[in-house]
Order: sequence, then structure tokens, then C-alpha cells
Amino acid sequence: MKEQQVIGALREAYEKEIEAAALYRVLGEQQTEEKRRQIFYRLSQAEEEHASQFAARITELGGTAPMESAVPTAAQRLLAKSIGTDAMLRRIEAEEERNIVQFERNARTLAEDEPSHQLFLRIESEERQHAVLLHTLKTHNEPRTRLDAMLKGEKWHANTGSWIGDAIYGVNDGLGAVFGVVSGMAGASSSGQIVLVSGLVAMLASALSMGSSAFMASKSEREVYDAELAREKMEIDTSPEHEKEELELLYQLKGFSPEEAAMMADRISKQPDLFLKTMAQEELGLGDRHLSNPWVGAASAALSTAVGGIVPIIPFFFLHGMAAVLAAAVVGMAAHFAVGAAKSIITARSWWASGFEMTLIGFITGGVTFALGKLFHVG
Repeated sequence: MKEQQVIGALREAYEKEIEAAALYRVLGEQQTEEKRRQIFYRLSQAEEEHASQFAARITELGGTAPMESAVPTAAQRLLAKSIGTDAMLRRIEAEEERNIVQFERNARTLAEDEPSHQLFLRIESEERQHAVLLHTLKTHNEPRTRLDAMLKGEKWHANTGSWIGDAIYGVNDGLGAVFGVVSGMAGASSSGQIVLVSGLVAMLASALSMGSSAFMASKSEREVYDAELAREKMEIDTSPEHEKEELELLYQLKGFSPEEAAMMADRISKQPDLFLKTMAQEELGLGDRHLSNPWVGAASAALSTAVGGIVPIIPFFFLHGMAAVLAAAVVGMAAHFAVGAAKSIITARSWWASGFEMTLIGFITGGVTFALGKLFHVG
């Protein structure tokens, strides 16, 4: 590979890092909170360090190292003042994402030049961490994010709400789907046996579908967790000091002083397993205690869906004709109300309002499907 092509890619990367360093410094100048100001200044210094590494590699290849300044220009200061901190954060976050893609592409292109290849890989990894930190800074003061963080901290809320919520929504899905099928078939056929078989088939299909979906979702979540954890471990092994600095910054965002954050990060970094788990939790929001067993999730989803699905079918085991249809409608409406009321456990809404809403949905579903069945009457 021609050296000039390598030098050109390095020089372009250098310019991007210098521009990012200047923008971070502008953001730091805008902050009224000292902790946030220092975080932006440290990010600016990190980008300058990246630029100096690109410049050093250019020199090693016989090129002339660029000597651009990371001091913000008047235009950059005016832009930041005009659009505000939040917009600037979004702008820089987008720029970091573009840089990550470009550096990754350069790493592949320059594979024949091993030192440059490794340089781009290392800095691309650090840019990814900057992007995560930027997202944290951007959402730090948003109430929804703070509430999510609080709820994540209260593990019993998350775990209890999860299995109750999954069970309720499984019953809800089974009830809604099968009630619609039973209503439609009751309108389409006067044979109670056909309605019964159709309902049983719909219940089984819904339960299997929900179970398999829950299994794949839980399995995929665990696979993503394992992959992210492996990637984070590689980053810690490659750049332990940089990762420790990232952890310091994240603790500062939580309100700790720079000294307290440095002390905590230093202690944690001396325990490899704890360091990895802490970085996964703090930087990526990953925690293995939130991962459910795929088989348990599948069984729970399938059984709860089957329970909901069997309810509107029950009258057809004992009654025939219009009596069975009316009984199914009454049972179905009552079940819809009960499920809606149960949803208030996890939604904090009024139980009667939630129950009435579900009953109305069931009424509309049953009415529409029954009318459609009448339109295509077959018996």
C-alpha cells in the first residue's frame, strides 16, 4: 500500500480529532456546573491525545506532522452559543458516530500497515466510549432517564414487575386473539364443534407463538449481553487506564467529586471481575441479574397465553348454539374486564378505568369478528 495513501488517511483522522477537541472545549466553556466543565475539558484532552498519536505515526512514515491548534475558532464559539449545549451535544455525538465508522473503515483498509491498523482500531474503541459518555451527558438531566436509573436500582421492582407484567400481557394476548376467533367462527358457522375446534387451534397456535417469541427474545438478549461483555473485556485488556478514566467520569456524573470518583475507580480497577461487571453496568447499562432464563420465559408466556385463550372456549364444552355464543360473550367480556383491572398492578392506572378500556376493546373485537363471520356464513 502506498505510504501517501496511509498518510492521507492519518491526516484526515488528525483533523477530525482536532476539530472534536475544539468543540469539546467550547462545550466546557459553556458549562456552569464545574463537574461537567471538567468532563468536557478531559474529553478535549483525550481528542488532542488521539490527534498527537496520528501526527506521530505520520512522522514515522516520513510525512510532515500537521501542527493545527485545538483552540476553538470564533465560528465554533458562535455556533455553540447560538444553538445551545443540547444541540451541540447531539451534533458532536453524531460526529463521533461518523468518526467511529470512518476509523473502522480505515482500520480495514490499512490492514497491510500493521501499526496504522492497530492505531485506528485502538482509537475507534475509545471513540465508542466517548459516544456512550456523550449520550450519558446528553440525557443526564432528563427526568425519564433519571427515573429509569432509579427503577433499575430497585431490583425488586424490576423483577416483580417483569414476571407479573409478562403473565398479564400473555393472558391478554391469548384472550384477545382467541375471543376474536371464537366470535368470528360463531358468526360464520352454526356448528358448536367447529367453533370449539377453531378456538382450541387458535389457543394452541397463540401459546406456541408467544412461547417461541419469548424464548428467542430472551436468548437474543443473553447473546447480546455476552457479546457486549466480551467486547468490554477486550477494551479493558487493551486500554485499562482509559477504561478507568471512563469510569471516573461516569461516577462524576453521578455526583461524586473528582477525588472520590478517582478513588472508587482505582479500587474497582484492581479487581478484574468487578471492574468488568461495573463497566458493563455503568457504561452499557448491562446487568446479568436482569437476564431471564429463555426456557422459563417461554413456558411463562406460553402458559399465560393458553390460560387467556381457553377462557372464551369454555362455554362450548357444555353448551350449544346461541346459548354457547352468548355465554362465551359474557365470559369473554368479564375476562377482558378482569385482565384490564389486573393491568393496573403494573400501570398504576385506575383499575376500573383499565378494566372498562379492555372490555370496550373486547366488545369491539368480538362485534367486528362476529359481523365478519356472519358476512361469510358457511353453515
